[in-house]
Amino acid sequence: MRAFAAVAEHLHFRDAASAIGMSQPALSGAVSALEEVLDVQLLERTTRKVLLSPAGERLAARARTVLDAVGELLEEADAARAPFTGVLRLGVIPTVAPYLLPTVLRLVHDAYPALDLQVHEEQTSSLLDGLAQGRLDLLLLAVPLGAPGVTELPLFDEDFVLVTPSDHWLAGRGDIPRAALRELDLLLLDEGHCLRDQALDICREAGRTTGMPVTTSAAGLSTLVQLVGGGMGVTLLPRTALRVETDRSEALATGYFADPAPSRRVALAMRAGAARQEEFEQFAEALRAAMRSLPVRILRG
Repeated sequence: MRAFAAVAEHLHFRDAASAIGMSQPALSGAVSALEEVLDVQLLERTTRKVLLSPAGERLAARARTVLDAVGELLEEADAARAPFTGVLRLGVIPTVAPYLLPTVLRLVHDAYPALDLQVHEEQTSSLLDGLAQGRLDLLLLAVPLGAPGVTELPLFDEDFVLVTPSDHWLAGRGDIPRAALRELDLLLLDEGHCLRDQALDICREAGRTTGMPVTTSAAGLSTLVQLVGGGMGVTLLPRTALRVETDRSEALATGYFADPAPSRRVALAMRAGAARQEEFEQFAEALRAAMRSLPVRILRG
């Protein structure tokens, strides 16, 4: 087809062969083979010139369209083989998105300008459904997930801190024992947030009984912190959220737990055996390097 399109453009075998880098006999043979496959005469050959047959006139334009489409297909395949190009649909949980996305977006902008990053903020269960169904490619969330068919790429561990009213008896302390959580008026996120479950696990480990009241008052960390500032209780925040959520109010104070402080692990998650696994592993390593300035403990890949 390339040979025929060249002859149709130049109407000269030698010029057509030179244009596409073929020998003249090979080009003539290729056109003859196409005529045989299509069972139609495309050219009228004379000793002095080459003419398109009526069928050749009709098919020449179609041949160029087909060749252009094949070229685009090959270009798309090349792009698909190239790492960090095309679309990457990243799912992020709400208790990570506001605090880590600036680092993620800066990395993508600086290191992967050909990557079309699309961000979806959802709760963990919805993200896992999206990953399983192919709606999402990669997740950024707290682990472990315990989900079959999902591979986790750990990024870092980060401590939880206690956010209190500024006049609270634990305000500003750097050696808070976990046992203090047994008696505090604790404010937590709504059902469905993994951070709520993690906080409750920490409280259980500290010896807080199931009968102790826990006030569920907010759908987001910003609202929780405002409630703390209003004197309604205390809450647990991951260290990466601390500056964003507490710098705005002088009514808040931060307390730090004695070692070992309660913590959470944040990771990327992908489908086991994902076609882009090597690319995602490289992305995880780049994220670890980009997050070294955050108040976290970077994990090895």
